[in-house]
Amino acid sequence: MKLVIANRNYSSWSLRPWLLLTQFGIPFEEVVVPFGPTFDDPAWKQVIAQYSPAGKVPVLIDGAIQIWESLAILEYVADTRPDLPIWPRDPAARAMARSVASEMHAGFSALRGACPMNLAWVHPARDRGPKVAADVARITAIWRQARESFGAEGPFLFGAFSAADAMYAPVVARFVGYSIPLDPVCADYVAAITTTRGYQAWRAAAFAEPWIVSEDEVDEPVLTDFRPHLTASRASS
Repeated sequence: MKLVIANRNYSSWSLRPWLLLTQFGIPFEEVVVPFGPTFDDPAWKQVIAQYSPAGKVPVLIDGAIQIWESLAILEYVADTRPDLPIWPRDPAARAMARSVASEMHAGFSALRGACPMNLAWVHPARDRGPKVAADVARITAIWRQARESFGAEGPFLFGAFSAADAMYAPVVARFVGYSIPLDPVCADYVAAITTTRGYQAWRAAAFAEPWIVSEDEVDEPVLTDFRPHLTASRASS
């Protein structure tokens, strides 16, 4: 299989299938198509159109089969690897996992808009408005419910790592990057995701990237900059 992704630092959608494949040890070839200076860059759209009819990332290519949407990729992997617990084996846990993954896929637009994923920076905590607060409240309620109901066998939402965790990994990155206050249960879950070998590998590679997309370089104070070698580039972009 071949997985087409964009910049690790910004591409939250790309992180999801990459993390799933990596955590489950499923072999794949990686193709990185870095964004242009903006997300609407015509040159980038021309290149990605060679892989995806939707003109977006991620794209999974398996022979003649193309899957160009992150949740659909996770479902395809689950279908092709029934030997692996991509979704929880327990029917009740699996039903909830699919529900919350779909909710993540379709919702939380306020959080996405106000806190774009940028792994390179950690911003200080601040009030980001009632709509973001409502998104955070719902996400953390999901995490607590999953952990309480199905998390006894491990540190992830449904015990063992699953597709649901892959779907929420970019939210974890946002909570860390924008210093979102969390209760102990949710803080422990964030720690579980950020210490996986897959997340650590993705994050390290993101810090080494030479590319800047100014649209996701939020103009506000920074507590930590994990890519100081790009500070001058940011300042001039």
